[in-house]
Amino acid sequence: MDRYAVIGNPISHSKSPRIHSLFAAQTGQDLVYEALLGPIEAFAATVEAFRAAGGRGLNVTVPFKLEAFDLADRHTPRALAAGAVNTLAFDVDGILGDNTDGAGILRDISVNQGCPVAGRRVLLLGAGGAARGTVLPLLEAAPASLVIANRTASKAAGLADEFTRSGPLRPLGCGFAELAGQRFDVVINATSASLSDAAPDLPDGLYAPGSLAYDMMYGKGDTPFMRAAREQGAARLSDGLGMLVEQAAESFLLWRGVRPDTAPVLAQLRAGL
Repeated sequence: MDRYAVIGNPISHSKSPRIHSLFAAQTGQDLVYEALLGPIEAFAATVEAFRAAGGRGLNVTVPFKLEAFDLADRHTPRALAAGAVNTLAFDVDGILGDNTDGAGILRDISVNQGCPVAGRRVLLLGAGGAARGTVLPLLEAAPASLVIANRTASKAAGLADEFTRSGPLRPLGCGFAELAGQRFDVVINATSASLSDAAPDLPDGLYAPGSLAYDMMYGKGDTPFMRAAREQGAARLSDGLGMLVEQAAESFLLWRGVRPDTAPVLAQLRAGL
């Protein structure tokens, strides 16, 4: 059978093997997918050994996404925009690096949450790797506006400047305090605040009627960001479990040429939290 895996450190917590096993069973694909612990100092060697043993592709998670970018011989446009790679595909031409995170969150928001981004005012919180991989897919979805806000305003401004030539829409970057007086239809939390059981310190009044507050983090119950958003008037809330499943489906499509139905897989994962 064709071999695939997710590589990271740590990796035992990963839901990717279950997700891709469900995808394979659903689509009739003959493959095996495993979790691979990558030594911190030997990522490239571990990837090459997996490839030499017949591996067809890898998902890449913390802390190797930048190393995966450097290892790839070729990159998709969205990987180049993100500056990081979470999917490697091996073929006769070498190693292709892709980044499916942004496409995953966009599909989760637009399809699973029923909230198309086109024509909506979007706020992206954070200016790190998670935010960077999301900017290009958001811009390609043609929102009315895109504001990138970060605790350190200069980082948000710098990230926005990198995408000023990505299309007709120019994203704006600012600090959290500068958001006062603005209203948004979609607010995406790409900060790591929820990992510290906290929420970004945002001004009141950000959420427009019918707005969606989306946290890239997920867990059992609401995240701190989701709780804060509810208190501040967000009409709808979502965590990032759907993003996890949708970005995996993008990888599966790249590798196998078929897109699985994500709804039943997401339902099974949700039930297991």
